[in-house]
Amino acid sequence: MLLLLIILISTNAQQAPRTINIGDSAPQLRISEWIKGKPVQKFENGKVYVLEFWATWCKPCKAAMPHLSTLAREYLDKVTIIGIDIYEQKTMSTQKVKKFVDSMGNHRLDYSVAIADSNFMVTHWLDASGAKNEGIPISFVINQAGRLAWIGHPKDLAEVLEKVVNNTWNAEEAFVKRSLNKRLAELDKEASYDLILYWSDSFNPNFVPKPDSALLAINEIVKKEPKLKYAPFVAYNTFASLINTNPEKAYEYGKVLMVTATYEGPAYSSIYDVINKYSDTLQVPEKIYRLGAEAYQMEIDHIPYPEIVNTSKLYHQMANFYWRANQKSKAVDAEQKAIEALMNKKDFPKSDLVKFELQLQHYIVN
Repeated sequence: MLLLLIILISTNAQQAPRTINIGDSAPQLRISEWIKGKPVQKFENGKVYVLEFWATWCKPCKAAMPHLSTLAREYLDKVTIIGIDIYEQKTMSTQKVKKFVDSMGNHRLDYSVAIADSNFMVTHWLDASGAKNEGIPISFVINQAGRLAWIGHPKDLAEVLEKVVNNTWNAEEAFVKRSLNKRLAELDKEASYDLILYWSDSFNPNFVPKPDSALLAINEIVKKEPKLKYAPFVAYNTFASLINTNPEKAYEYGKVLMVTATYEGPAYSSIYDVINKYSDTLQVPEKIYRLGAEAYQMEIDHIPYPEIVNTSKLYHQMANFYWRANQKSKAVDAEQKAIEALMNKKDFPKSDLVKFELQLQHYIVN
């Protein structure tokens, strides 16, 4: 019995994935079946690899494929890109995955594709690196020495690959940046749990929000970690508290928020989400509505794959903000863009088109 216990402990210890980060040796590559391209048995020294984790149901994954294909053709003899299919539903057979890959064609999907072996790739790559929390698509770059050079969204691969291929990539700097971003994301999320107590109480329907107290709490949070000042969750709570207590300060804070990135890009949605929440209950100044409209435009400008985002809705809401900001011509222009974006979709709700057109007429006539 004791011998069996020792064997079980030893086996589990061997199977437990080690924590990995940029600079570490890449974990083993385990594939169940190759769907497209030349099979890769292991990472060879002197070669650069990109492992991009995806799934057939993932719209951003599908949207990233043409970009990855362009990179695969650009670095044809220098980089091997491999799409690793994971997180599929039980009903998604290998044949169905192959059919999906074939349907993309070589122009949109021009790199190797494989199905992950059991759960190994998820546990030893995504879980072990903490990338699981970032969702898919997610890419890992393995450098010429077989070490992890970068982990991140495939939209940012172009700059990374150029430097990795030319041996000018600073892995230490990338490690520090990723570690800091992970830490800030965790602290920001923890802060959101603490700050929600100032806005609602599920056990007390008569609860009165306490924006002043929320600001005091935020000051303590930022005092401990100044880099959280414009982080998404803290930013949302800060802007919401200020718009309820001091709109002028809310405006000044929002202007800086619009151009300040933390562990993510600037939290544009923290501005327009708060304005939408309070637009019918507070006297929101015109310049804050203008700021909100600009936040919508910045959001649209930074969407990596516009084809999978409802930009028509964003333009429609932007138009509303410009109208409330007393900027009629910009409201008309934004609503026209909303209609154009809507009609560019293959199957759009006719009710949305009617709503947008009526709103456009309202802006023009009044």
